[in-house]
Amino acid sequence: MKRIVVIGAGMGGLTAAAVMARAGLDVTVLEAHIYPGGCAGTFYHQGYRFDAGATLAGGFYPGGPLDLVAQAAGVTAWPAHAANPALVVHLPDGSTVTRWTDARRWEEYGRAFGPQAETFWRWQERTADALWDLALRTPPWPPQTFADVLQVSQKGVGWLGRGGFETYAGLPQLAADALRPVAAHLSHAPERLRLFVDGQLLIAAQAASGQANALYGAAALDLPRRGVVHLAGGMGALAETLAQAVRRHGGQVHYRQEVRRIVIERGRPVAVETKRGKSFPADGIVANLTPWNLAALLGENAPSSLRSFASPAPEQVSPPRLPASFDGWGAFMVYVGLDGSAVPADFPLHHQVIVREPMAEGNTVFLSLSPGWDKNRAPAGQRALTISTHTGLREWWRLFENERAAYEERKAVYVERILAAAETALPGLREAAHLILPGTPVTFQRFTRRAWGWVGGFPQTSLFRTWAPRLAPGLWLVGDTIFPGQSTAAVALGGLRLARTVLSELGVKAEAHTASPVPLTRTVENQKPSDVLSRITQ
Repeated sequence: MKRIVVIGAGMGGLTAAAVMARAGLDVTVLEAHIYPGGCAGTFYHQGYRFDAGATLAGGFYPGGPLDLVAQAAGVTAWPAHAANPALVVHLPDGSTVTRWTDARRWEEYGRAFGPQAETFWRWQERTADALWDLALRTPPWPPQTFADVLQVSQKGVGWLGRGGFETYAGLPQLAADALRPVAAHLSHAPERLRLFVDGQLLIAAQAASGQANALYGAAALDLPRRGVVHLAGGMGALAETLAQAVRRHGGQVHYRQEVRRIVIERGRPVAVETKRGKSFPADGIVANLTPWNLAALLGENAPSSLRSFASPAPEQVSPPRLPASFDGWGAFMVYVGLDGSAVPADFPLHHQVIVREPMAEGNTVFLSLSPGWDKNRAPAGQRALTISTHTGLREWWRLFENERAAYEERKAVYVERILAAAETALPGLREAAHLILPGTPVTFQRFTRRAWGWVGGFPQTSLFRTWAPRLAPGLWLVGDTIFPGQSTAAVALGGLRLARTVLSELGVKAEAHTASPVPLTRTVENQKPSDVLSRITQ
């Protein structure tokens, strides 16, 4: 029995672990924290359960990413409840745009952006349908071996045979979009549509329309249309469900086991050592880590693909040094416990507020409320609220290391700015708040162990920005840096693809499951409610 150690109990690592354990491998998951989920975890504080980072869950429709993960990992049901609308976007002029998961979206697009916007949304949906159809075939991308190239070719031919992207008629546009940004489809669009799209892409692709790749951007914009869910217990319930699946299939999940070193002998990993003095033997290692964190664990044994990421992690150098070419984001978080009476009846639980450009540093914020029916998320009569904004990393670390008073002052300014923006969606928020808990990238690094508190993965400016999972013999990478990238759905799908890669390389047959993917052109509006809910609710 092959021994696989998974470092990090995030969505990607746990998905891979559950699938491999079900196939019969000896799987051990090591997690530094006291709960699973990482950036998609839920933490407990003063009676509230706050989503730590990720708050928007999608991909649960039949044939979707989380449905495929459930089948492969032996998960019978997710603790989730379907929601519509997905979210509401508040624009600087005071208007709102509701993102419906059904046909009402077309009326909303026309009302908000005028009839000339239909061309953009038709392109977006047609492209997203084709690309998600291809992605759910889990092709090895980017291909690393000749066998990978053959798989990509075979899956691509099968995709075209099913009518992917209107068969061959759409290929010229597909090829052109592979090399240009989303903005190429917004040149004649209303300015407020461009602003709206930029705000949505910043969340889903970590880049605005002028930089986000057109193909990736089209697929990223599609999350609300494919439906979102609210999870009983918070986002961390997904990771908890997968951790239970790992154990049910004979694997182990250990918390409070921060990894100190990966032991390499003769070019292959043979063990993982933790800061608590334990050593876990391994025939293979799956790292649910950032490239910087993994490079630090490997030291001089880091493969060539990681050499450029071998700069010291924050806890190893003071002040921490960010690479000069770094273009990723951190998050400034505000966790609020508030009086439930401040939340109107039937209030959508997800909101994005765009205040002004540039869209960071409190100029755009994302709010996610705990459902009123989820009594375990807050004390009686209260609600848990997570608010976030994109922020640069360098200045936070510089102030934290050198000017602690200025760091605290900047933190206070950001809290006020973010709460003021959030009150656009939820008036009276500050007066109703019983608890206000801020978090900077420094805080995020401390609790997630991600270098510099980096979140969201690489900005998706190119189809080749995501990594291939195989780094060296017996060493694989999973998480938001491998294809298909960001969001809980994409990371879980990446974990599923990684598990299949590992099993294939080890000559182990994956556990068969009977259900098969449905065509991705079947959107949520075409499903019977019972079809969707039977998959996701307990």
